[in-house]
Amino acid sequence: MIEPRKGTGQPTIADVAELAGVSRAIASRALSSEPRPVSADKRERVLKAAQTLGYKPNLLARSLTTKTVNLVAVVVNHIHDLSDLDLFDLLISEIQSIGKQVIFVRVGSSQGIEEFLRNGIAYHVDAALVFSDFADAATVRKMFRNDSVLMLNGMRDDAAPAIIPDELTGIRAAVADAAGKGVRTALLVTGRAASAVEQARVAHYRSELQRNDIALAGELRGDYSYQSGRRLAASPDWKEVDAVFCTSDAMAMGVLDVHRDWVLQTRPKAFRLYGFDDVTLAEYEAYPISSIGYDKSIYIKEILRFLTHPKEFRSGGTLVRVPTYFVARDSS
Repeated sequence: MIEPRKGTGQPTIADVAELAGVSRAIASRALSSEPRPVSADKRERVLKAAQTLGYKPNLLARSLTTKTVNLVAVVVNHIHDLSDLDLFDLLISEIQSIGKQVIFVRVGSSQGIEEFLRNGIAYHVDAALVFSDFADAATVRKMFRNDSVLMLNGMRDDAAPAIIPDELTGIRAAVADAAGKGVRTALLVTGRAASAVEQARVAHYRSELQRNDIALAGELRGDYSYQSGRRLAASPDWKEVDAVFCTSDAMAMGVLDVHRDWVLQTRPKAFRLYGFDDVTLAEYEAYPISSIGYDKSIYIKEILRFLTHPKEFRSGGTLVRVPTYFVARDSS
């Protein structure tokens, strides 16, 4: 096995080329994230050599050639929800697979944006993916001095495309499931009021509950977290109803744990429980929560299409809707 050149500490493109038995130019083309001519046999040898040596491309050097910095900004409120973990683990991996790295920028309030702009912090990025409820498209373009902005928070303008799940389909199926099982009263446990996505989601629930003759006994405001679900389930504002609809699975798990006896491993008998996001933990018997989800691989595929083929999103009016589905699990 070829050892890295002395003094470098890390294997270089020259080491990869030598192990693969090709020129540095061929090795560079084979490892490029851009479509560049190289035979399949040589590409395979170069990729195998790079893996053997643990070679990582120099993103700065690559950026001088491609005129990109190979960085993607992901603008978030915070990351503490189970659905966030499910999504961002996959998203980071897929972005790295196209030769780019992710930087997370936390904007948890409108004051956070003002501070970002006031301090004159400038991140040079190839694109920005916006999940934060507090960041509109015009502000994000100003933050990064870049027009390549994708809105994933339910907000967009004439210059920014957006990708959102088509949540009405899943919500309609979940409420119809409840109605078909005799549910006549319900509680709605919701998330952040500032979220445009959440506002639309809550409006869908209200409409579908009314359409199915299910009385909405109350709305309790959480923050999508497990802890807020526990807090609300134990609060004096909790009401006895036939079903509880939570706008995140994490909150539904908190509700479930308050309303069952862990020692006896009993499940709540008083109400049916519905969550949102269909996180991985909801697939296990410990948390039998019916849930609304969407195919995260399709969602991320559309994000990667924006990053790799931005011309397909040239129209500011572009809105891509990812379909949702409903999974019924027995929580009663």
